Amino acid sequence: MTVLRLNRRAALGLAAAGPLLLPLGRPARAQVRDKLVFQTDWRAQAEHGGYYQAIAAGLYAKAGIDCDLRQGGPSLNISQLLLNGRVDMTMSNSFEAFTYVREEAPFFTIASIFQKDPQVLIGHPDTGFRGFEDLKGRTLLIGSGGRVTYWPYLRKKYGLQNEQLRPYNFNMAPYLADKNAVQQGFLSSEPYSIAQALGREPPVLLIADAGFSAYQTTIAISRKLVSEKRDLIQRFVDATLEGWAQYLKGGPAIEAANALIKKANPEQTDDRIQYAIKVLNERGIVLSGDALTGGIGAMSDVRWKSFYESMVEVDVLPKGLDVAKAYTLDFVNKGIGKP
Repeated sequence: MTVLRLNRRAALGLAAAGPLLLPLGRPARAQVRDKLVFQTDWRAQAEHGGYYQAIAAGLYAKAGIDCDLRQGGPSLNISQLLLNGRVDMTMSNSFEAFTYVREEAPFFTIASIFQKDPQVLIGHPDTGFRGFEDLKGRTLLIGSGGRVTYWPYLRKKYGLQNEQLRPYNFNMAPYLADKNAVQQGFLSSEPYSIAQALGREPPVLLIADAGFSAYQTTIAISRKLVSEKRDLIQRFVDATLEGWAQYLKGGPAIEAANALIKKANPEQTDDRIQYAIKVLNERGIVLSGDALTGGIGAMSDVRWKSFYESMVEVDVLPKGLDVAKAYTLDFVNKGIGKP
């Protein structure tokens, strides 16, 4: 809020001139922070680390924000929480942004934390599985979500068949029982668990490396909130992006953030968190693409348009949507965290 920002500047000016003397018997008034509720897409993990870092390092507080960070889970429909006004913002993705456009819902995307979709396909060691061309003839364990998003794209590009598909129920037993099987997963999660089970690293294909250009881990918000509290939302985005810039560097500076993650989700251990940070950095999940020039969270008109056209081509998205209604670039591309 403008008033708070002006007050802070005035306080800095007074501090430079000398100590601020308060009338006796009148205590200093505490800063009133703006409340925002942000909903993540799953239980706390390193993939949400930048938000926890912004809390732990006091970045939100410094920006005058009281951030209520809520973790997701298997029983939560976070889109409905946003649509019903129960949260201010949610962790989202490109597909959901186009769903809002198609349904004429007044919501859109204001930033993309992940430049690359972290979904992967995991093969077996020593089976000749090295690239997407090697998917032919193999059993593919892919869930319902993947079948209506990236699968049509891969099927067309690499000449694959629906007959190869088998259900994936978040259980790696079918994969472990069949060396011809390839299982879906997330870069920072399933490959780690599979490596523990096999005693060695499995070959992993990042779906984004096939040209699948969806933005992922985006920030979705209502147009109403943006129009009414633009300054507040800019402060939130800036603090969040700085949190991600700090978190990706690792080291002692993020120990407090990781403690918050482990407290919220005890299944997250230090080794899992460190593995996740390692692969997020190695694969350029956050720092690649538009982020190399625009900083963390960056997006571009060109990429939104090309992704939409690629999904129309494989009948995943309908023709005729107004791409520009899916997002705004007003809050990003300011160089925060740029390598």
